Amino acid sequence: MTRVSIITAVYNRVSTIECALQSIRSQKNAEIELIVVDGMSNDGTAEVLERNRSRIDTLIQEPDDGIYDALNKGLEAASGDVVGFLHADDFFASDSVIQSVVGQFDGSECDGVYGDLLYVSAEDPRKVIRYWRAGHFSQGTLRWGWMPPHPTVYLRRDAYRMLGGFRTDLQIAADYEILVRMFAKHRLKMRYLEEILVKMRVGGKSNASLRNRMLANREDRRAWAINGMRPPTGLRFTKPLRKLSQYWRRPSRGG
Repeated sequence: MTRVSIITAVYNRVSTIECALQSIRSQKNAEIELIVVDGMSNDGTAEVLERNRSRIDTLIQEPDDGIYDALNKGLEAASGDVVGFLHADDFFASDSVIQSVVGQFDGSECDGVYGDLLYVSAEDPRKVIRYWRAGHFSQGTLRWGWMPPHPTVYLRRDAYRMLGGFRTDLQIAADYEILVRMFAKHRLKMRYLEEILVKMRVGGKSNASLRNRMLANREDRRAWAINGMRPPTGLRFTKPLRKLSQYWRRPSRGG
């Protein structure tokens, strides 16, 4: 059976980490290696992790230089055939997500799989804020601001070895940069799983303030330049504009 390494980076998320861990434990018919990277939380998160220690395959507890550094530590520790991420504020949309992901890899030569994501209210996770339907990929749509939800991306570990990890010199857009590396520079063979895989509580860092939004715009352009490609014209407009439909679109299933 295909073994999936799931990496969860956490820092001071005592109110949500238990839910994330529970959603991983609930996955059916899946062989999972759970790696948790805790940046020395001091709000009670460490106690939650200790209570769940027997279900965590690798627990790394040490200071880090931010989330991308923590995710890189997780990548270094991963030993599964396939690697994915579930952040501490997120949870799987159902108990069959990993089974569905593995089904896309089995019998195919694809390098990776991605799917759809729901943004939900932090106060009431049953309330849908945005529905990010990724859709099928093409090089043209990528240059017009398309991207898949990074928390739904699963990649063969050998592909990560070739790609390398997240760039820690980017403060906000390292997840976008690694997607540019995957889809545009190396043109990995990716399959779209038309299914809601992850529910994410609202409050992402890149949208937390106007200053962060401006920084994200600069880093989005840099993501292309550091990979030796010209940034798409108008990316600062096309990328956020593609998000508008997420606010009125509603899932027909899997929510």
